[in-house]
Amino acid sequence: MDKKVYEQWDTTRYTLNQSYTFDDTIAIEFPFTIFIQGEEFATIVCTPTHIEELTIGFLASEGIILQITDITSIQIDETKGFVYVELHKTMPMVEQDHSKRFIGSCCGKSRQFYFKSDARTARTIYTTTSVTVAQCVKLMNDMQEHSELFKATGGVHNTALATPDAIITIREDIGRHNALDKIYGHMLQHHIRPTDKIIVFSGRLSSEALLKVSKMGIGIIISNAAPTNLALQLANDLQITTIGFVRNEQMNVYTYPERVKEG
Repeated sequence: MDKKVYEQWDTTRYTLNQSYTFDDTIAIEFPFTIFIQGEEFATIVCTPTHIEELTIGFLASEGIILQITDITSIQIDETKGFVYVELHKTMPMVEQDHSKRFIGSCCGKSRQFYFKSDARTARTIYTTTSVTVAQCVKLMNDMQEHSELFKATGGVHNTALATPDAIITIREDIGRHNALDKIYGHMLQHHIRPTDKIIVFSGRLSSEALLKVSKMGIGIIISNAAPTNLALQLANDLQITTIGFVRNEQMNVYTYPERVKEG
């Protein structure tokens, strides 16, 4: 891990009949501020692991970069919590209004995006990858089994990049969207093709999470939590299979169920 990610906290536990003190393991929350070409761009509050991946994935999600070669250098000052990013040129996407609300059509359909970066970078997914119910259950169980920080603290989300057959890598963070950005950054750094990949996710399937998966170019996301209506509307338009409540050897398939096979 990049730096300390949890600490012990003197805690009192109360029950109906007694109380006692113990050292509880608490996840660390740490702010990093990203500077682009010397200008402050954003501050991310996160678990301080895989900061370079998080930075790359966040910038790609925001539409600031399109590929890893857009970045000249990344320098991380962990003591101060600063990340300095230099780009090859002043990217046209670096705008003062990159996060202002923007109403525009989604992939020529009726759905509407709310931010310019989403309209610019979200993709309709065309994939022939399919997954079985047994594979989904196994992937979720495997991710949870190997999520060490969550097991220690209970205070983080986890996200895995996988194929239908196996977990490739896992990232954990106090923010579920940060965990997705870490995976995205890992994919860009290692030139991993999204074609046959799946995202395994511990968080709620929100519209923001769905859009991040779209930007990665991945067509299937499975979660042990619930979706929101906007996420499902976007998934319908962007052709992403959304699977929720993967628990106890059962699950719900909300969109594009033809990619899910029984067994």
